[in-house]
Amino acid sequence: MNAATPSTHPARKRLLLMATGAFIVVAIAYGIWWALFGAHFESTDDAYVHGNLVQITPQVPGTVVAIEADDTETVTAGQPLVRLDPADTDIALQQAQAKLAQTVRQVQTYYVQNDALAADVDLRNADILRAQAELTRAQSDVKRRQQLAKSGGVSGEEILHAEVALKSAQSGVAQAKAALAAAKAKLATNQALTQGTSVAEHPDVRQAAAELRNAWLAQSRTVLPAPVGGVIARRSAQVGQRVAPGAALMTVVPLDQVWVEANFKEGQLRKMRIGQPVKMVADLYGSSVTYHGTVAGLDAGTGSAFALLPAQNATGNWIKVVQRVPVRITLDPEDLKQHPLRVGLSMDVEVDVGKDDGAPLAQVARKEPAWSTRAFEPAHKEVDAMIGKIIAANLAS
Repeated sequence: MNAATPSTHPARKRLLLMATGAFIVVAIAYGIWWALFGAHFESTDDAYVHGNLVQITPQVPGTVVAIEADDTETVTAGQPLVRLDPADTDIALQQAQAKLAQTVRQVQTYYVQNDALAADVDLRNADILRAQAELTRAQSDVKRRQQLAKSGGVSGEEILHAEVALKSAQSGVAQAKAALAAAKAKLATNQALTQGTSVAEHPDVRQAAAELRNAWLAQSRTVLPAPVGGVIARRSAQVGQRVAPGAALMTVVPLDQVWVEANFKEGQLRKMRIGQPVKMVADLYGSSVTYHGTVAGLDAGTGSAFALLPAQNATGNWIKVVQRVPVRITLDPEDLKQHPLRVGLSMDVEVDVGKDDGAPLAQVARKEPAWSTRAFEPAHKEVDAMIGKIIAANLAS
């Protein structure tokens, strides 16, 4: 055995040298790869799919009478999802219609009274003319009798009767003037209710029309539409359930509008910029499916900064913990069409940080809404036609 021992040393040395050389070659190759490619990428597996969870909530109280979509079903924007009992809103709408009709008829009398009161003013003016003529005759009669009395042509009793008639004529003129003033006041008061407007545009009619619109709107809200298209989740509504405004009945998740939120360590954000390309792999499909996306923005703080109970580090036993910042990544819509994702799925994310000409923060304020819906826009033409028909019908009556 002692003779064989020296022969093993060269072989062992050769193996050691070969292993060392291979390690050095691998290290150099890795260093070259890192310098050329690896330094331009940042990756993390702390990433998840996020999306809008659009709650379906009633705007008016009511009892659920129909549920037209269930969990896992796909719906389109504007599609009815829940129906409430419309009995109460139907009655309120009928009351509002009756009030509008009554108001139109009441306001119409203001305009009719204007003509009647104007005629009364003319009549009172004629009464004044007659009273003044009577006063003039009485004054002339008194003067004539006073002249005749000087020559003894009339008795004192006749003069007394003439003076009484004069006072009566003076009182008649005063009463006629007072009646004219009262008639003018009534006309002015009534004209103030109608001046500068028509029956259809009168404030009372407009108020009644607004109440009708409100009742019609409440009735239309007994049908709850889908604000956006998507998949139904977390349905809690039950037939016969009494619901209040704001109660969550179900959720619509628009899966064509999901994004990825990747949590990167602080040191990984040095070169990260908005607009950098991203490659992602979902655990759902595996490495055979690659998603493409773009860095949309970096959050304003770490996850712990927005926690309900933020960490308190002003203690003697503080231990530094590497923080992570959420990075929002948009997904290619075509990739989503071919391989749909669900909210909450895990993702492996790799960001190409070699392109560093983007901004670390958004520089321009958004000019358009980030999200919007037209599912709740009321059909104004329908209620306007209803109001116009009621006004026209009661003006003609």
